[in-house]
Amino acid sequence: MEDTRIAVLSIIVEDSESTAKLNEMIHDYAEYVVGRMGIPYREKNISIISLVIDAPQTKISELSGNDNSGDVCRRNDTGRGKGKSTGICR
Repeated sequence: MEDTRIAVLSIIVEDSESTAKLNEMIHDYAEYVVGRMGIPYREKNISIISLVIDAPQTKISELSGNDNSGDVCRRNDTGRGKGKSTGICR
């Protein structure tokens, strides 16, 4: 069995039309998802999703956008440490 890591991914959804595809993508990684919290930020017309996963580093990279797939979300570095990235879904 491959070693796993705990990661918290933050996703900012700017376009509600992208949520179906985003949910499908998260569902593809369901076996690694420990928990999910969604917060609608109505004043800014966005939603914020925090996703806690326990997965091999390769799966964390795939889901966070570090694999350069550019599928649904764009990854933005928000700091130097591990796990400091935010995906933006447009």
